[in-house]
Amino acid sequence: MTRTNWSRFSKLALALVVLLSAFAGQAGAVSVASDDVPDEAQVGTQVTASVTLEELYRSPQLESWTLAGETDLEDVTWTVAYYDQTGARVDQQSFDGQNFSGAEIATADGTSEVEVTVTGIVPEVESFSYDPAQTFTIISLDQTREGGSSNDIDSWTVHHYTEDSAAARDELDSARDAIQRASGANTQQAQQTFNNAVEAYNGEEFNLATNLANEAETSANQARQSSQTTQLLIYAAGGLLVVALIVGGFLYWRSQQTSYDKLG
Repeated sequence: MTRTNWSRFSKLALALVVLLSAFAGQAGAVSVASDDVPDEAQVGTQVTASVTLEELYRSPQLESWTLAGETDLEDVTWTVAYYDQTGARVDQQSFDGQNFSGAEIATADGTSEVEVTVTGIVPEVESFSYDPAQTFTIISLDQTREGGSSNDIDSWTVHHYTEDSAAARDELDSARDAIQRASGANTQQAQQTFNNAVEAYNGEEFNLATNLANEAETSANQARQSSQTTQLLIYAAGGLLVVALIVGGFLYWRSQQTSYDKLG
């Protein structure tokens, strides 16, 4: 085998090993059958999120394990419901606090699916961000096996907001859309004002952010209108030029015809 062919073979073998390793890692993982998690929530309100897990024993050696969870919600209550293969609920546990552990999942109990529900109060925003929007972890689940090793099952985050931050975000969204609609026009001033509005939002100056966003939107709309007006004037001038050329050509043709008649 030549060095070139050997190199190609080595690369293919390495890629195969990586692919098989990834597949093997997925084969032993718990699957998320469904989730019911809000996209966003207002600070200080009570929300509920639920996740259903299935394919709990994909590894032949894993006949039992422990489920653990955590959340950034406050005043938290967890409910873990166990279902058999027929879909009947066979057991249920409740936990309090931002973290829980000790929910035993075992084939001997006939558990086929597990539904985890968390209810709590949406926490305060530690740091505001327009893009990406500020989020908090509403639910995170882990699989803990005998011996102390654990795997992350999955984690869900939610955008949280205050009344003032939501109003400012709406204005920023509107200004951003206006700038995008004005694509092709001179929106440099509008974009700079929008950037200042974003900085104000990130600094929790929501009234200032709202005002600047309104200015940016107005500037973008004016730039768009000005661009459209300019285009119309260009089209009109072009049309007049075409008409002038046609009229001029016609008059020239008439003059030539008149001259020909006189000669005749």
